[in-house]
Amino acid sequence: MNGATWEQAVRWFRAQPEFAQAVCQNYFDLPVRNAAERYAQGEEFAEVLRVLGVGNGRSLLDLGAGNGIASFAFAKHGWHVTAVEPDPSEEVGAGAIRSLIQETGLHVELTQCHGEQLLFPDGVFDAVHARQVFHHAASLEGMVRDTARVLRSGGKLLATREHVVDDEVQLAAFRAAHPLHRWYGGESAYSVSAYLGAFRSAGLRVVQVWGPLESILNFYPGTEAERQRVLRDLGTGSWGKLGGWLGRISCVRRLQLKRVLRQDRTPGRLFSFLLEKP
Repeated sequence: MNGATWEQAVRWFRAQPEFAQAVCQNYFDLPVRNAAERYAQGEEFAEVLRVLGVGNGRSLLDLGAGNGIASFAFAKHGWHVTAVEPDPSEEVGAGAIRSLIQETGLHVELTQCHGEQLLFPDGVFDAVHARQVFHHAASLEGMVRDTARVLRSGGKLLATREHVVDDEVQLAAFRAAHPLHRWYGGESAYSVSAYLGAFRSAGLRVVQVWGPLESILNFYPGTEAERQRVLRDLGTGSWGKLGGWLGRISCVRRLQLKRVLRQDRTPGRLFSFLLEKP
């Protein structure tokens, strides 16, 4: 059934009992407001807020906003939010965002357009948030370039949970394992160097890059407590009898984590990026 819409694919996903937990973890459950409230209260968004801060009236573009869970959360924390979502769906697209706005009274402006051709003047946003967006781009370089265009000087772009592969073999494996790709055919992934190349070509400065275990941004749906336990285990499981002691030293844990990240070749593993426009 490749060629289904995103909404049709998600409806199929919801209907499979074995995916019930994954539906909630991906915030695909209905009503959308319940999913939005859960995201706003979760550890992932707490980290997003730590990175970008509360709004205090600043302007934020929520790129590829989907059903509006992040737009909702940002608006609750003082950001003047503009949500961009081309899909008109009432469950997973612009219609869902419109319903959230009506139900909650939160101030979110909605624009239906594609990220490669944003309908805004240059330099109008203080920040751009993009959760699982750029790997869906028809043109990665084009979407990044237009996103950079609408950022103000000094503005931040936070791109989270981007799928990473090293080659075409990994890309094929990632797509084959993805439960929704065979229905709607919209999943892709790039190498870390491809993402960084697109960001730098658009004139953005790379502030930070987080790998799969380096932030709750990528580790979710695992918890922060679980992530810390994994990090401790990395130290304890290395260097033989000295592992337990060495694992308590933060610089040693960081070295071990970097080694694990270099060895990780999981197709579709998640990375997040923080960029700044000079």
